[in-house]
Amino acid sequence: MFRRVSKIFTIFSVAAALLIPGWAADPASPAAPSTPSAASPSDIAKLKAQLDEQQKVIDQLRFALEEQRKMLEKAGFAAAKAQPVSEKPLIASTTPMAAPSTDTPPPAPKFDSPSPQALQEGQQYPLQLKLGTVSIMPVGFMDLTAVWRDKDAGSGIGTSFGSVPYGNTTAGKLSEFRFSPQNSRLGFRIDADVKGAHVIGYNEFDFLGTSGTNNLGVTNGAFVPRIRLYWVDVRKDKYEVLAGQSWSLLTPNRKGLSALPSDLFYSQVMDVNYVVGLTWTRQPGVRFIYHPTNKVAMGISFENPNQYMGGSSGGGAVILPSALTALAGSQLDNATNVLATPNVHPDIIAKIALEPTSHLHFEVAGIERTFKVWDPVTNMYSTKAGGGGSVNANLEVFKGFRLITNNFWSDGGGRYLFGQAPDVVVRANGTLSPIHAGGFVEGFEAQVNPNLMLWGYYGAVLVGRDVALDANGTSLIGYGFTGSASGQNRTIQEGTIGFTKTFWKDAKYGSLSFIGQYEYATRDPWYVATNAPKSAHDNTIYMDLRYTLPGGVPTSREK
Repeated sequence: MFRRVSKIFTIFSVAAALLIPGWAADPASPAAPSTPSAASPSDIAKLKAQLDEQQKVIDQLRFALEEQRKMLEKAGFAAAKAQPVSEKPLIASTTPMAAPSTDTPPPAPKFDSPSPQALQEGQQYPLQLKLGTVSIMPVGFMDLTAVWRDKDAGSGIGTSFGSVPYGNTTAGKLSEFRFSPQNSRLGFRIDADVKGAHVIGYNEFDFLGTSGTNNLGVTNGAFVPRIRLYWVDVRKDKYEVLAGQSWSLLTPNRKGLSALPSDLFYSQVMDVNYVVGLTWTRQPGVRFIYHPTNKVAMGISFENPNQYMGGSSGGGAVILPSALTALAGSQLDNATNVLATPNVHPDIIAKIALEPTSHLHFEVAGIERTFKVWDPVTNMYSTKAGGGGSVNANLEVFKGFRLITNNFWSDGGGRYLFGQAPDVVVRANGTLSPIHAGGFVEGFEAQVNPNLMLWGYYGAVLVGRDVALDANGTSLIGYGFTGSASGQNRTIQEGTIGFTKTFWKDAKYGSLSFIGQYEYATRDPWYVATNAPKSAHDNTIYMDLRYTLPGGVPTSREK
């Protein structure tokens, strides 16, 4: 390209040398009027030869410029001086990293993830397709995960915290080890500026879907893709609307109220079920966000509801009245049916995020839910409102070292604690009672150097007791009663530490990293039978090799 530019410059110079002598100087004023003499044939011939030569140079110049224009159009950008490609690391849709330290206040909330490098005008990166003003970027990474547990939980690479095997069971006397590529993640991000608004479309899927085949470990690891995220976000000035499947607004943020994965806190761990006590889910919904200033964001979301009685993700289920067992799976989700429960209205979540400086992210959130069932015995409805709230913060104490605290308490919000607590119990008369449930995650993240991060978290889920008598006046029902199953947990706790070591990272080639995690999980039931263990615990070790796709996020141009 530079040789072509040099050639054009030479042609320009030659043209100037030929044209300037004839155009630059004004003719000298004659001292006195005189009669012009006729030009000789030889003078006319010389002038014609000079004009012919100049026309040839002009034609060559036009041809060279046309060739240059075609070459630049083919490259995908207007004729402008090319900028050098950034050598900074790009991480597309990976586990969120700690935000970089800076002494200046944070800018207005952007759509761009802080992990990927923003593309400047004229820059080019592999794996990004430019169609006019629309940018399409593949996102994701390829994982090979090794997991070892000292209990045979049989839960794959994700820990079912609520069903860690007891030591006196067969599963509690065996260990397990497996390799898995299932956490590998692929998707795409689309950015466009449309009529003064910035639009982002985001899709992401992994391979942790449920498979119907039985030969996954015999002849073929045919792991099933599943949708994680699929949403579109539109922002114009201070207003923003998002619709589709995204992380719940109740999920703690790292930055504003952004729905981009790297702007959320779901820890750095390799466990695909994250950390005990974290409030999260990924579900369909619509949200509206208002940005009154660069440091404040306020939002409200309407998300997919689900009346949950327990039984999912290893969590214990409630015991229903004997006359109302048909409510399980039909009116209350017991993890056996898919989206079959009736619901009064969407779950309503409101959230305010404050970022007075780049060192502090603080947020307060609340959720309102309504549960309703029909008692076929008494022919009566029972309706109960549930709700909860969270207070979360992410503070940089000194450069590269952050403290994290996330805290949630609710009446009927157990589903948002990875389903480790039920939402409601049903009394003998058919009335509903929301269960008290809460969780927290406290921890730190330390960016030791650009290629090494250390992190550690402690989390817990607390499930309240809610007990009643059945219609016979003697049998106990509900959750946490004397004689209840050992799966009805009172507390579930986890402590975990780990590291992320990056071997190399480059904007053009992606990055290669190694992630290690140690996890200790324990659970305590409400009722312990005679001679039974008082608790169950599990030691887990993760090792993961990850290649992250190269790519870059285009600069957001908010109008």
